[in-house]
Amino acid sequence: MIPAASFSGKRVSLFGLGGSGIATARALIEGGADVLAWDDNPDSVAKAGAVGITTADLRGADWARFSAFVLSPGVPLTHPKPHWTVELARGSGVEIIGDIELFCRERMLLAPAAPFIAITGTNGKSTTTALTAHILKSAGRDTQMGGNIGRAVMTLDPPQPERHYVVECSSYQIDLAPSINPTAGVLLNLTPDHLDRHGTMQHYASIKERLVAGSETAIIGVDDSWCAQIADRLERAGRQVIRISKRLPLTDGYFADGTNLMEAVHGRYSRIAFLEGIGSLRGQHNAQNALAAAAACLKVGLELGEIQSGLESFPGLAHRMEQVGRKGHVLFVNDSKATNADAAAPALSSFARIYWIAGGLPKEGGIEPLRGFFPRIAKAYLIGEAAPAFSATLGEAVPYEISGTLAAAVEHAARDAAGDSSGEAVVLLSPACASFDQFKNFEVRGEAFRQAATAIDGVKPIGGTR
Repeated sequence: MIPAASFSGKRVSLFGLGGSGIATARALIEGGADVLAWDDNPDSVAKAGAVGITTADLRGADWARFSAFVLSPGVPLTHPKPHWTVELARGSGVEIIGDIELFCRERMLLAPAAPFIAITGTNGKSTTTALTAHILKSAGRDTQMGGNIGRAVMTLDPPQPERHYVVECSSYQIDLAPSINPTAGVLLNLTPDHLDRHGTMQHYASIKERLVAGSETAIIGVDDSWCAQIADRLERAGRQVIRISKRLPLTDGYFADGTNLMEAVHGRYSRIAFLEGIGSLRGQHNAQNALAAAAACLKVGLELGEIQSGLESFPGLAHRMEQVGRKGHVLFVNDSKATNADAAAPALSSFARIYWIAGGLPKEGGIEPLRGFFPRIAKAYLIGEAAPAFSATLGEAVPYEISGTLAAAVEHAARDAAGDSSGEAVVLLSPACASFDQFKNFEVRGEAFRQAATAIDGVKPIGGTR
Protein backbone atom coordinates (compact mmCIF):
# COMPACT_ATOMS: atom_id res chain seq x y z
CA MET A 1 0.00 0.00 0.00
CA ILE A 2 1.00 3.62 -0.61
CA PRO A 3 -0.09 5.67 2.44
CA ALA A 4 -1.61 8.93 1.17
CA ALA A 5 0.43 11.16 3.47
CA SER A 6 -0.27 14.27 1.39
CA PHE A 7 -3.68 14.40 3.14
CA SER A 8 -2.40 13.75 6.64
CA GLY A 9 -4.56 15.56 9.19
CA LYS A 10 -7.14 16.54 6.59
CA ARG A 11 -10.76 15.52 6.24
CA VAL A 12 -11.55 13.76 2.95
CA SER A 13 -14.84 12.51 1.54
CA LEU A 14 -14.94 9.51 -0.79
CA PHE A 15 -17.64 7.97 -2.94
CA GLY A 16 -17.47 4.52 -4.52
CA LEU A 17 -16.56 1.54 -2.37
CA GLY A 18 -15.70 -1.16 -4.84
CA GLY A 19 -12.31 -2.84 -4.68
CA SER A 20 -10.28 0.22 -5.72
CA GLY A 21 -12.45 2.55 -3.62
CA ILE A 22 -11.82 0.57 -0.44
CA ALA A 23 -8.11 0.40 -1.28
CA THR A 24 -8.03 4.17 -1.76
CA ALA A 25 -9.89 4.84 1.47
CA ARG A 26 -7.48 2.61 3.40
CA ALA A 27 -4.49 4.37 1.81
CA LEU A 28 -5.89 7.73 2.93
CA ILE A 29 -6.49 6.46 6.44
CA GLU A 30 -3.02 4.92 6.56
CA GLY A 31 -1.61 8.30 5.54
CA GLY A 32 -3.37 10.07 8.39
CA ALA A 33 -6.49 11.44 6.70
CA ASP A 34 -9.91 11.55 8.34
CA VAL A 35 -12.07 9.77 5.76
CA LEU A 36 -15.85 9.73 5.41
CA ALA A 37 -16.99 7.34 2.68
CA TRP A 38 -20.24 6.30 1.02
CA ASP A 39 -21.68 4.21 -1.79
CA ASP A 40 -25.17 3.75 -3.21
CA ASN A 41 -24.78 -0.02 -2.71
CA PRO A 42 -25.51 -1.05 0.92
CA ASP A 43 -23.37 -4.19 0.55
CA SER A 44 -20.36 -2.07 -0.41
CA VAL A 45 -20.94 0.21 2.57
CA ALA A 46 -21.09 -2.82 4.85
CA LYS A 47 -17.84 -4.22 3.45
CA ALA A 48 -16.12 -0.88 3.99
CA GLY A 49 -17.36 -0.66 7.55
CA ALA A 50 -16.10 -4.16 8.24
CA VAL A 51 -12.53 -3.08 7.45
CA GLY A 52 -12.66 0.03 9.61
CA ILE A 53 -13.67 2.71 7.12
CA THR A 54 -16.04 5.31 8.54
CA THR A 55 -19.18 5.52 6.41
CA ALA A 56 -22.13 7.90 6.30
CA ASP A 57 -24.52 9.20 3.67
CA LEU A 58 -22.67 12.17 2.17
CA ARG A 59 -25.95 13.99 1.55
CA GLY A 60 -25.93 14.95 5.22
CA ALA A 61 -22.22 15.75 5.49
CA ASP A 62 -20.73 19.20 6.16
CA TRP A 63 -18.90 19.61 2.83
CA ALA A 64 -17.24 22.83 3.98
CA ARG A 65 -15.00 20.71 6.22
CA PHE A 66 -13.60 18.53 3.39
CA SER A 67 -10.20 19.28 1.89
CA ALA A 68 -10.88 16.98 -1.06
CA PHE A 69 -13.46 14.64 -2.52
CA VAL A 70 -12.17 11.34 -3.96
CA LEU A 71 -14.49 9.91 -6.60
CA SER A 72 -14.50 6.42 -8.04
CA PRO A 73 -13.74 6.53 -11.79
CA GLY A 74 -16.88 4.48 -12.43
CA VAL A 75 -19.10 7.34 -11.22
CA PRO A 76 -20.16 10.08 -13.71
CA LEU A 77 -18.21 13.32 -13.33
CA THR A 78 -19.82 15.23 -16.22
CA HIS A 79 -22.05 13.09 -18.47
CA PRO A 80 -24.82 12.10 -18.83
CA LYS A 81 -25.08 14.33 -15.78
CA PRO A 82 -22.82 14.83 -12.77
CA HIS A 83 -23.39 12.46 -9.86
CA TRP A 84 -25.11 14.06 -6.88
CA THR A 85 -21.88 13.93 -4.88
CA VAL A 86 -20.12 15.90 -7.63
CA GLU A 87 -22.77 18.61 -7.39
CA LEU A 88 -22.32 18.79 -3.62
CA ALA A 89 -18.52 18.99 -3.92
CA ARG A 90 -18.65 21.69 -6.57
CA GLY A 91 -21.22 23.64 -4.58
CA SER A 92 -18.78 23.79 -1.67
CA GLY A 93 -15.67 24.39 -3.77
CA VAL A 94 -14.16 21.04 -2.81
CA GLU A 95 -11.47 19.64 -5.09
CA ILE A 96 -12.57 16.45 -6.92
CA ILE A 97 -9.83 13.88 -7.56
CA GLY A 98 -9.28 10.14 -8.01
CA ASP A 99 -6.79 7.47 -7.02
CA ILE A 100 -4.36 8.22 -9.86
CA GLU A 101 -4.09 11.78 -8.58
CA LEU A 102 -3.32 10.48 -5.10
CA PHE A 103 -0.57 8.31 -6.55
CA CYS A 104 0.93 11.24 -8.47
CA ARG A 105 1.03 13.39 -5.33
CA GLU A 106 2.68 10.67 -3.26
CA ARG A 107 5.28 10.07 -5.98
CA MET A 108 6.13 13.76 -6.05
CA LEU A 109 6.33 13.78 -2.25
CA LEU A 110 8.44 10.64 -1.82
CA ALA A 111 10.41 10.00 -5.02
CA PRO A 112 9.75 12.44 -7.87
CA ALA A 113 12.50 10.80 -9.94
CA ALA A 114 10.88 7.34 -9.78
CA PRO A 115 10.33 6.32 -13.44
CA PHE A 116 6.59 6.52 -14.18
CA ILE A 117 5.09 5.28 -17.44
CA ALA A 118 1.38 6.06 -17.87
CA ILE A 119 -0.50 4.49 -20.78
CA THR A 120 -3.86 5.31 -22.31
CA GLY A 121 -5.73 4.97 -25.60
CA THR A 122 -9.02 3.59 -26.83
CA ASN A 123 -7.55 0.21 -27.76
CA GLY A 124 -4.45 -1.73 -26.77
CA LYS A 125 -3.65 -0.05 -23.47
CA SER A 126 -3.87 -3.21 -21.35
CA THR A 127 -1.56 -5.17 -23.64
CA THR A 128 0.88 -2.26 -23.87
CA THR A 129 0.88 -1.83 -20.09
CA ALA A 130 1.48 -5.53 -19.48
CA LEU A 131 4.15 -5.68 -22.19
CA THR A 132 5.99 -2.62 -20.86
CA ALA A 133 5.97 -3.97 -17.31
CA HIS A 134 7.12 -7.38 -18.55
CA ILE A 135 10.07 -5.89 -20.43
CA LEU A 136 11.13 -3.88 -17.38
CA LYS A 137 10.79 -6.87 -15.03
CA SER A 138 12.64 -9.20 -17.38
CA ALA A 139 15.46 -6.64 -17.49
CA GLY A 140 15.72 -6.83 -13.70
CA ARG A 141 14.09 -3.51 -12.88
CA ASP A 142 12.02 -3.09 -9.71
CA THR A 143 8.62 -2.79 -11.42
CA GLN A 144 5.11 -2.08 -10.20
CA MET A 145 2.09 -2.40 -12.54
CA GLY A 146 -1.46 -1.32 -11.82
CA GLY A 147 -4.16 1.28 -12.31
CA ASN A 148 -6.86 0.23 -14.76
CA ILE A 149 -5.21 -3.21 -15.00
CA GLY A 150 -4.53 -5.65 -12.19
CA ARG A 151 -3.92 -3.91 -8.87
CA ALA A 152 -5.49 -0.65 -7.75
CA VAL A 153 -2.76 1.98 -7.96
CA MET A 154 -2.73 2.78 -4.23
CA THR A 155 -2.06 -0.88 -3.40
CA LEU A 156 1.31 -0.77 -5.18
CA ASP A 157 4.54 -0.51 -3.19
CA PRO A 158 5.48 3.02 -2.10
CA PRO A 159 7.57 5.15 -4.49
CA GLN A 160 11.36 4.85 -4.33
CA PRO A 161 13.86 6.48 -6.70
CA GLU A 162 14.67 3.28 -8.62
CA ARG A 163 11.18 1.77 -8.53
CA HIS A 164 9.48 1.79 -11.94
CA TYR A 165 5.73 2.30 -12.24
CA VAL A 166 3.69 1.24 -15.26
CA VAL A 167 0.11 2.46 -14.89
CA GLU A 168 -2.81 1.96 -17.25
CA CYS A 169 -5.15 4.96 -17.18
CA SER A 170 -8.72 5.06 -18.42
CA SER A 171 -10.27 8.33 -19.54
CA TYR A 172 -12.30 8.34 -16.34
CA GLN A 173 -9.13 8.14 -14.24
CA ILE A 174 -7.35 10.85 -16.23
CA ASP A 175 -10.36 13.12 -15.77
CA LEU A 176 -9.78 12.88 -12.00
CA ALA A 177 -5.98 13.36 -12.13
CA PRO A 178 -5.27 17.05 -12.82
CA SER A 179 -1.56 16.85 -11.95
CA ILE A 180 -0.68 13.63 -13.76
CA ASN A 181 2.98 13.93 -14.75
CA PRO A 182 4.53 10.69 -16.02
CA THR A 183 8.12 10.34 -17.14
CA ALA A 184 6.72 8.82 -20.33
CA GLY A 185 3.08 9.32 -21.24
CA VAL A 186 1.70 7.00 -23.93
CA LEU A 187 -1.38 7.75 -26.05
CA LEU A 188 -1.92 4.85 -28.43
CA ASN A 189 -4.98 5.81 -30.46
CA LEU A 190 -8.39 7.43 -30.32
CA THR A 191 -11.70 6.20 -31.71
CA PRO A 192 -15.21 7.04 -30.46
CA ASP A 193 -15.74 5.36 -27.09
CA HIS A 194 -17.45 6.09 -23.76
CA LEU A 195 -19.26 9.04 -25.31
CA ASP A 196 -22.14 8.40 -22.92
CA ARG A 197 -19.73 9.52 -20.19
CA HIS A 198 -17.89 12.26 -22.06
CA GLY A 199 -20.56 13.78 -24.29
CA THR A 200 -18.54 14.41 -27.44
CA MET A 201 -15.52 12.96 -29.17
CA GLN A 202 -13.80 16.32 -28.74
CA HIS A 203 -14.23 16.16 -24.96
CA TYR A 204 -13.09 12.52 -24.84
CA ALA A 205 -9.96 13.38 -26.85
CA SER A 206 -9.20 16.41 -24.68
CA ILE A 207 -9.23 14.23 -21.56
CA LYS A 208 -6.86 11.69 -23.12
CA GLU A 209 -4.59 14.54 -24.19
CA ARG A 210 -4.06 15.58 -20.57
CA LEU A 211 -2.01 12.47 -19.86
CA VAL A 212 0.56 13.18 -22.56
CA ALA A 213 0.42 16.97 -22.09
CA GLY A 214 1.64 16.55 -18.52
CA SER A 215 4.38 14.06 -19.35
CA GLU A 216 8.11 14.64 -19.62
CA THR A 217 8.04 12.79 -22.95
CA ALA A 218 4.82 12.24 -24.91
CA ILE A 219 4.72 9.02 -26.95
CA ILE A 220 1.81 9.26 -29.37
CA GLY A 221 0.43 6.92 -32.02
CA VAL A 222 -0.27 9.10 -35.04
CA ASP A 223 -2.30 6.71 -37.20
CA ASP A 224 -5.58 8.50 -36.45
CA SER A 225 -6.29 12.17 -37.00
CA TRP A 226 -7.18 12.91 -33.37
CA CYS A 227 -3.82 11.71 -32.07
CA ALA A 228 -1.90 13.25 -34.95
CA GLN A 229 -3.41 16.63 -34.08
CA ILE A 230 -2.54 16.17 -30.41
CA ALA A 231 1.08 15.35 -31.31
CA ASP A 232 1.33 18.45 -33.50
CA ARG A 233 -0.26 20.65 -30.86
CA LEU A 234 2.06 19.48 -28.08
CA GLU A 235 5.12 19.85 -30.28
CA ARG A 236 4.14 23.42 -31.14
CA ALA A 237 3.82 24.06 -27.40
CA GLY A 238 7.44 22.98 -26.93
CA ARG A 239 6.80 19.54 -25.46
CA GLN A 240 9.01 16.55 -26.25
CA VAL A 241 6.99 14.31 -28.57
CA ILE A 242 7.86 10.87 -29.94
CA ARG A 243 5.55 9.73 -32.73
CA ILE A 244 4.85 6.06 -33.43
CA SER A 245 3.07 4.48 -36.40
CA LYS A 246 2.06 0.92 -37.13
CA ARG A 247 1.34 1.77 -40.79
CA LEU A 248 3.56 4.47 -42.24
CA PRO A 249 7.29 5.28 -42.29
CA LEU A 250 8.00 8.40 -40.28
CA THR A 251 10.71 10.98 -40.74
CA ASP A 252 11.27 11.04 -36.98
CA GLY A 253 9.96 8.55 -34.44
CA TYR A 254 9.29 4.81 -34.42
CA PHE A 255 7.34 2.79 -36.97
CA ALA A 256 6.63 -0.78 -38.00
CA ASP A 257 7.98 -2.20 -41.24
CA GLY A 258 6.36 -5.61 -41.32
CA THR A 259 7.64 -7.35 -38.20
CA ASN A 260 10.57 -4.96 -37.83
CA LEU A 261 10.39 -2.07 -35.37
CA MET A 262 12.24 0.88 -36.85
CA GLU A 263 13.62 4.15 -35.55
CA ALA A 264 13.67 7.19 -37.81
CA VAL A 265 15.99 10.14 -37.15
CA HIS A 266 15.74 12.91 -39.73
CA GLY A 267 14.75 10.37 -42.37
CA ARG A 268 17.52 7.85 -41.56
CA TYR A 269 16.23 4.43 -40.50
CA SER A 270 17.57 1.71 -38.21
CA ARG A 271 15.99 -1.40 -36.72
CA ILE A 272 15.59 -1.37 -32.94
CA ALA A 273 13.72 -4.68 -32.49
CA PHE A 274 11.74 -7.33 -34.34
CA LEU A 275 8.54 -9.34 -33.75
CA GLU A 276 9.15 -12.19 -36.19
CA GLY A 277 8.23 -15.49 -34.53
CA ILE A 278 6.69 -13.90 -31.42
CA GLY A 279 3.24 -15.47 -31.41
CA SER A 280 1.91 -13.33 -28.56
CA LEU A 281 2.60 -10.15 -30.59
CA ARG A 282 1.11 -11.03 -33.97
CA GLY A 283 -0.70 -8.41 -35.96
CA GLN A 284 -0.40 -4.76 -36.85
CA HIS A 285 -2.14 -3.69 -33.65
CA ASN A 286 0.50 -5.48 -31.57
CA ALA A 287 3.23 -3.79 -33.59
CA GLN A 288 1.84 -0.50 -32.29
CA ASN A 289 1.74 -1.85 -28.74
CA ALA A 290 5.36 -3.03 -29.06
CA LEU A 291 6.51 0.29 -30.53
CA ALA A 292 4.97 2.18 -27.62
CA ALA A 293 6.47 -0.19 -25.05
CA ALA A 294 9.90 0.01 -26.67
CA ALA A 295 9.81 3.80 -26.84
CA ALA A 296 8.77 4.04 -23.18
CA CYS A 297 11.44 1.58 -22.04
CA LEU A 298 14.13 3.45 -23.99
CA LYS A 299 12.98 6.64 -22.30
CA VAL A 300 13.58 5.16 -18.83
CA GLY A 301 17.01 3.80 -19.72
CA LEU A 302 16.73 0.25 -21.06
CA GLU A 303 19.07 -1.08 -23.72
CA LEU A 304 17.87 -2.47 -27.04
CA GLY A 305 18.96 -6.00 -26.12
CA GLU A 306 16.89 -5.90 -22.94
CA ILE A 307 13.86 -4.75 -24.92
CA GLN A 308 14.22 -7.50 -27.53
CA SER A 309 14.57 -10.14 -24.83
CA GLY A 310 11.42 -8.88 -23.12
CA LEU A 311 9.44 -8.88 -26.36
CA GLU A 312 10.43 -12.47 -27.09
CA SER A 313 9.43 -13.75 -23.64
CA PHE A 314 6.09 -11.88 -23.41
CA PRO A 315 3.30 -14.41 -22.79
CA GLY A 316 0.47 -12.12 -23.86
CA LEU A 317 -2.71 -11.33 -21.97
CA ALA A 318 -5.40 -13.86 -21.23
CA HIS A 319 -8.40 -13.62 -23.56
CA ARG A 320 -6.65 -11.20 -25.95
CA MET A 321 -5.35 -13.22 -28.91
CA GLU A 322 -4.11 -15.72 -26.34
CA GLN A 323 -2.52 -18.79 -27.88
CA VAL A 324 -3.88 -21.64 -25.76
CA GLY A 325 -2.90 -24.78 -27.65
CA ARG A 326 -1.60 -26.39 -30.82
CA LYS A 327 -2.12 -29.70 -32.58
CA GLY A 328 0.09 -30.09 -35.62
CA HIS A 329 -0.69 -27.24 -37.99
CA VAL A 330 -3.76 -26.13 -36.00
CA LEU A 331 -3.40 -23.23 -33.54
CA PHE A 332 -6.13 -22.45 -30.98
CA VAL A 333 -6.50 -18.76 -30.10
CA ASN A 334 -8.66 -17.29 -27.34
CA ASP A 335 -9.76 -13.74 -28.15
CA SER A 336 -12.81 -13.74 -25.88
CA LYS A 337 -12.19 -10.08 -24.94
CA ALA A 338 -13.36 -9.14 -28.45
CA THR A 339 -16.90 -8.20 -27.45
CA ASN A 340 -17.74 -6.14 -30.55
CA ALA A 341 -16.78 -6.00 -34.20
CA ASP A 342 -14.04 -3.39 -33.78
CA ALA A 343 -12.42 -5.49 -31.05
CA ALA A 344 -12.55 -8.63 -33.24
CA ALA A 345 -10.87 -6.94 -36.21
CA PRO A 346 -7.26 -7.19 -34.95
CA ALA A 347 -7.42 -10.98 -34.57
CA LEU A 348 -9.14 -11.47 -37.91
CA SER A 349 -6.45 -9.35 -39.55
CA SER A 350 -3.64 -11.37 -37.96
CA PHE A 351 -4.28 -14.82 -39.44
CA ALA A 352 -4.67 -16.02 -43.01
CA ARG A 353 -6.77 -19.18 -42.59
CA ILE A 354 -9.38 -18.89 -39.85
CA TYR A 355 -11.98 -21.23 -38.42
CA TRP A 356 -13.95 -18.52 -36.66
CA ILE A 357 -16.12 -19.00 -33.59
CA ALA A 358 -18.37 -15.96 -33.25
CA GLY A 359 -21.59 -14.96 -31.55
CA GLY A 360 -23.14 -14.36 -28.18
CA LEU A 361 -25.20 -11.37 -27.12
CA PRO A 362 -25.06 -9.10 -30.20
CA LYS A 363 -23.89 -5.50 -30.22
CA GLU A 364 -25.23 -2.76 -32.47
CA GLY A 365 -23.90 -3.07 -36.02
CA GLY A 366 -23.25 -6.80 -35.78
CA ILE A 367 -20.36 -8.09 -37.89
CA GLU A 368 -20.98 -6.04 -41.03
CA PRO A 369 -17.84 -3.91 -40.29
CA LEU A 370 -15.77 -7.12 -40.54
CA ARG A 371 -16.77 -7.92 -44.11
CA GLY A 372 -13.31 -7.03 -45.39
CA PHE A 373 -11.89 -9.97 -43.42
CA PHE A 374 -14.35 -12.55 -44.75
CA PRO A 375 -11.87 -13.89 -47.36
CA ARG A 376 -9.62 -15.01 -44.47
CA ILE A 377 -12.39 -17.12 -42.91
CA ALA A 378 -12.46 -20.75 -44.01
CA LYS A 379 -15.64 -21.36 -42.03
CA ALA A 380 -17.62 -19.71 -39.25
CA TYR A 381 -19.17 -21.44 -36.24
CA LEU A 382 -21.97 -19.35 -34.80
CA ILE A 383 -23.12 -19.48 -31.19
CA GLY A 384 -25.60 -17.75 -28.93
CA GLU A 385 -28.33 -15.23 -29.64
CA ALA A 386 -26.42 -13.56 -32.46
CA ALA A 387 -26.23 -16.70 -34.63
CA PRO A 388 -29.25 -15.97 -36.88
CA ALA A 389 -28.23 -12.36 -37.53
CA PHE A 390 -24.60 -13.28 -38.12
CA SER A 391 -25.57 -16.04 -40.54
CA ALA A 392 -27.60 -13.53 -42.55
CA THR A 393 -24.58 -11.21 -42.76
CA LEU A 394 -22.23 -14.02 -43.79
CA GLY A 395 -24.73 -15.20 -46.42
CA GLU A 396 -22.92 -16.89 -49.27
CA ALA A 397 -19.64 -15.08 -48.63
CA VAL A 398 -18.44 -17.45 -45.88
CA PRO A 399 -19.34 -21.09 -45.18
CA TYR A 400 -20.92 -21.35 -41.75
CA GLU A 401 -22.79 -23.54 -39.35
CA ILE A 402 -24.96 -22.62 -36.41
CA SER A 403 -23.20 -24.55 -33.66
CA GLY A 404 -25.31 -23.16 -30.83
CA THR A 405 -22.87 -23.82 -27.98
CA LEU A 406 -19.20 -23.00 -27.58
CA ALA A 407 -18.33 -26.63 -26.85
CA ALA A 408 -19.88 -27.79 -30.13
CA ALA A 409 -18.21 -24.95 -32.03
CA VAL A 410 -14.75 -25.85 -30.71
CA GLU A 411 -15.24 -29.53 -31.51
CA HIS A 412 -16.43 -28.89 -35.07
CA ALA A 413 -13.90 -26.17 -35.82
CA ALA A 414 -11.02 -28.33 -34.58
CA ARG A 415 -12.17 -31.23 -36.76
CA ASP A 416 -12.46 -29.07 -39.87
CA ALA A 417 -9.16 -27.26 -39.27
CA ALA A 418 -7.36 -30.58 -38.86
CA GLY A 419 -8.41 -31.51 -42.37
CA ASP A 420 -7.17 -28.23 -43.88
CA SER A 421 -4.02 -28.89 -45.90
CA SER A 422 -3.29 -25.30 -46.90
CA GLY A 423 -0.85 -24.48 -44.05
CA GLU A 424 -1.42 -23.12 -40.55
CA ALA A 425 -5.10 -23.14 -39.63
CA VAL A 426 -6.36 -21.14 -36.66
CA VAL A 427 -9.36 -22.03 -34.54
CA LEU A 428 -10.21 -18.55 -33.32
CA LEU A 429 -12.69 -17.52 -30.65
CA SER A 430 -13.21 -13.83 -31.38
CA PRO A 431 -16.93 -13.50 -30.71
CA ALA A 432 -17.67 -9.87 -31.67
CA CYS A 433 -20.38 -10.14 -29.01
CA ALA A 434 -20.95 -9.81 -25.31
CA SER A 435 -20.98 -13.08 -23.38
CA PHE A 436 -23.99 -12.59 -21.15
CA ASP A 437 -26.43 -14.83 -23.03
CA GLN A 438 -24.41 -17.95 -22.17
CA PHE A 439 -21.59 -16.90 -19.80
CA LYS A 440 -21.12 -14.65 -16.76
CA ASN A 441 -18.43 -12.60 -18.51
CA PHE A 442 -15.84 -12.77 -21.26
CA GLU A 443 -13.28 -14.30 -18.88
CA VAL A 444 -15.51 -17.28 -18.14
CA ARG A 445 -16.20 -17.66 -21.87
CA GLY A 446 -12.49 -17.59 -22.66
CA GLU A 447 -11.71 -20.13 -19.96
CA ALA A 448 -14.41 -22.42 -21.37
CA PHE A 449 -12.77 -22.15 -24.79
CA ARG A 450 -9.33 -22.91 -23.33
CA GLN A 451 -10.64 -25.97 -21.51
CA ALA A 452 -12.51 -27.25 -24.56
CA ALA A 453 -9.51 -26.75 -26.85
CA THR A 454 -6.91 -28.31 -24.56
CA ALA A 455 -9.22 -31.27 -23.84
CA ILE A 456 -9.02 -32.32 -27.50
CA ASP A 457 -6.83 -35.37 -27.93
CA GLY A 458 -3.35 -34.39 -29.08
CA VAL A 459 -3.59 -30.66 -28.35
CA LYS A 460 -0.51 -29.37 -26.54
CA PRO A 461 -1.26 -26.43 -24.22
CA ILE A 462 0.72 -23.25 -24.79
CA GLY A 463 1.86 -21.04 -21.95
CA GLY A 464 0.95 -22.04 -18.42
CA THR A 465 2.26 -18.70 -17.09
CA ARG A 466 -1.07 -17.32 -15.93
